[in-house]
Amino acid sequence: MAIDTSKNSYTIIFSIVMVVVVGSLLAGISSSLSDKIKTNKKIEKMQNILYAMGVTHPDDVNESVPEAEAEKLFEKYVGDEQYIIVGATATKTNEAFKIEVKKEQDKVKADASYEQQLSLFIGKKDGKDFYVVPVRGNGLWGPVWAYMSLDKDMVVQGAYFDHQTETPGLGANIKEAFFRDDFKGEHVFDAQGNYQGIAIKKGNLDPKNERKTDNAVDAMAGATITGDGVAVMIKKGLALYIPYFKTLKNKS
Repeated sequence: MAIDTSKNSYTIIFSIVMVVVVGSLLAGISSSLSDKIKTNKKIEKMQNILYAMGVTHPDDVNESVPEAEAEKLFEKYVGDEQYIIVGATATKTNEAFKIEVKKEQDKVKADASYEQQLSLFIGKKDGKDFYVVPVRGNGLWGPVWAYMSLDKDMVVQGAYFDHQTETPGLGANIKEAFFRDDFKGEHVFDAQGNYQGIAIKKGNLDPKNERKTDNAVDAMAGATITGDGVAVMIKKGLALYIPYFKTLKNKS
């Protein structure tokens, strides 16, 4: 018996079948790729941490280490020197790698009494310690995030910035070397020892970024809101680590 395709019931049944079939296919593909996605995220995180502490591509210092080398180099420069920070207390654990800043921020929003867990990665290169911390905030169109490498005095040693949906050629330039390299050597405390963070200023009049104690870098052209978001992200994010870094100064 021929099917009458002109009936509304046929259209409805056909639509339901297609939704079920396509949904099943997409679910299957997602499930089959889940392990690969997790591995890629893990490798990318290792690359970003290494970049922040100055471990870069052998052929281009402005690029991350090759994906194939990331795990080996992470083990070499960081290894198990991974910590969860709560207040001033540091607990050594590889679980630190699993912490997601956004999820921790969401927990704080849901419960103001919740004490945020922070991850810290201590790398060693050329006999020097690098304290790498992740921070996250909001740009113009969506989330922005970074890995900031600090010394024990919280002077920036390197940084890696990224974004989700910032404007190409404008706010998206936070990923470019000319922007992130400006943060090297920048202080987050002023001369009186007050915490300031790092502002991103128009008219900073320091195009070569030679002033490292002014708590500021030059703004990106046409990206004021993204720059302001990055500055807020840095100030709020690094402030959470101050109690821990004070313990380092007390030990020295």
